[in-house]
Amino acid sequence: MTASPRSAGSPPVWLVLAALFAGGCSDSTALRAPEAAPVRVALAVERTVPVEIRAIGNVEPITSVSVRPQIEGILASVHFQEGQEVAPDDLLFTIDPRPFEATLHQAEAALAQDSAQARFEAAQADRFGVLLQKGVASKEQYEQARSAADARLAAVNADRAALEKARLELGYTQIRSPLRGRTGSLAVHPGDAVKAHETLLVVINQVAPIYVSFAVPEQELPAIRARMAQGPVAVQARARGEEGGAGDTASGVLTFVDNAVDRTTGTIRLKATFENADARLWPGEFVNAVVRIAERPRAIVVPSQAVQPGQQGPFVFVVEGDAAVVRPVKVGASLGAESVIESGVAAGDPVVIDGQLRLAPGAKVRVLEGKGGA
Repeated sequence: MTASPRSAGSPPVWLVLAALFAGGCSDSTALRAPEAAPVRVALAVERTVPVEIRAIGNVEPITSVSVRPQIEGILASVHFQEGQEVAPDDLLFTIDPRPFEATLHQAEAALAQDSAQARFEAAQADRFGVLLQKGVASKEQYEQARSAADARLAAVNADRAALEKARLELGYTQIRSPLRGRTGSLAVHPGDAVKAHETLLVVINQVAPIYVSFAVPEQELPAIRARMAQGPVAVQARARGEEGGAGDTASGVLTFVDNAVDRTTGTIRLKATFENADARLWPGEFVNAVVRIAERPRAIVVPSQAVQPGQQGPFVFVVEGDAAVVRPVKVGASLGAESVIESGVAAGDPVVIDGQLRLAPGAKVRVLEGKGGA
């Protein structure tokens, strides 16, 4: 059998099939539109915001007392529990008083003895004075009697001083709190020997009121001094990493600005006083301190999660119609979960706060209802 001749100019069958397949794929791709990325948005708002200086602070007791004995002896008893709140004049320790009581009794006896002798010798001197006037006694005898009486009177005065010292030392056997505060760990226990002015017994820290000490850059000093000239400057403190509302924040007043800038760090030390009636702040604790120095009206604020880092600086995605447009922004102060935008966004602009990872400049978007996460 002989194959039928192919018509002149007809293309090969494989070429026709390839063209049909390619044409079908091209049509399928053209018909499939890109899928819109789901995002959540929030509106940029205009409002008055505080101008604040933030720093890491350290809580310090206004007064911290290291309690030490003023006499040497054996510790007899402790009258408080470690960590207990104590008030001024509360009894803390008792040193064995018996040796000091014996010394006091000796001083009382010596004073009584010398006082009696002094009265006798004073009377003797008076008698010799009368006899001298009558010519019976010599002047030398009178002077000897008067000298003995004066010496005995001096001994009486010395006895009184010794008695006062004995009473004072007996009083030192009871050690009392010099201030209102909280006690730390006991450094001694009953039966321990203590030395005068050397042995540490306990440390008492005043916790109400209390200081928060922190340092700020020297460039902030003019603004702080200008604000202080207007009246009390509010300072807030919150434990580092602590989240929550205003109820988690302690409020105080700036009360101290150091008299010199630290030349090694370029910072200046400040202190704020907090009433701390609820003992929220604790000595030695690190806190976030915030000094409010002014208020800025008509600031543009967006949620902080809307701001994205980029090679050319921070930016946000703004939804225009059904597309996401990139807007470079200049970010100002941070207000917790919000950021102040200096330029790049206007009030009312819908900024993307969730779903940025699925976006590219000009990408189609589908706005979801509800508030997105960070």
